[in-house]
Formats: sequence, structure tokens, C-alpha cells
Amino acid sequence: QVDLVESGGGSVQPGGSLRLSCISYAPPIWSNCMGWFRQAPGKGREGVASAKRDGKIDYIDDVKGRFTISRDNARNTLELQMDLLKPEDTAIYYCAAGRGLPSQLCSGGYCCRLSTSDYTYWGQGTQVTVSS
Repeated sequence: QVDLVESGGGSVQPGGSLRLSCISYAPPIWSNCMGWFRQAPGKGREGVASAKRDGKIDYIDDVKGRFTISRDNARNTLELQMDLLKPEDTAIYYCAAGRGLPSQLCSGGYCCRLSTSDYTYWGQGTQVTVSS
């Protein structure tokens, strides 16, 4: 069973752009949070951007102003537009979905953080390579 399917990875020169897409087949209750994570060789998996069902969006500082996450709740899709790519953006990118961290501090009782522990369903990953 495949819960999330990514597409759109590839190779690009520094300064170029790529657009990643993801379609989720995860149960709706487990899609409150959707996000993009990445894992470079020899490093741990890090959160890149998240989009909550209510529209709240978050980015890591390193990609602010360069990456744009968008979500279509009706189509259960998630996209990541990546511009001004750098060699250090090279990694396998994963789409993820989950319920989030239970908390009364966030709308709906759940917070969406850029933490792998907030996500239950994962895609198989798509390679992004930025090199001259």
C-alpha cells in the first residue's frame, strides 16, 4: 500500500528551479499536517516546510524566500516550488502527512511542526540534485 506519492525531482544547476508534487492517499484524519522533509547523504532527515489543513504554513530559515509550499485540501495534494536552488539543497525529498502534536495552543487542538514525530505517513522520496 502506497500512502503518498511524490514526483518532480531531478537535477538542476545552482540558481535553478524545481517543483515537487505529492498526492496523499492517507486517511483524512491523518492529513491535518502535510510537509516536505529532506535527507542529505550522511545526515538526518530534516523538515523543510509544512502546511496545516487550516492554512498555516511554516518554513525552516534556510529556505525562506526561496521555497513555496502549497496545499490543495480538496485534491489531497501538496507541492513545493523550489527557486534559487543551492548545492546544499541536494537531498532526497520526502512528502509526509500526519495528525500533528496535540496541543491546546494550536487551532483544532494540534500543532504542525517541522518534526518527523508529527508525521505518520511517508512517501518513497524523490531525488533533488543541485550541481554545476
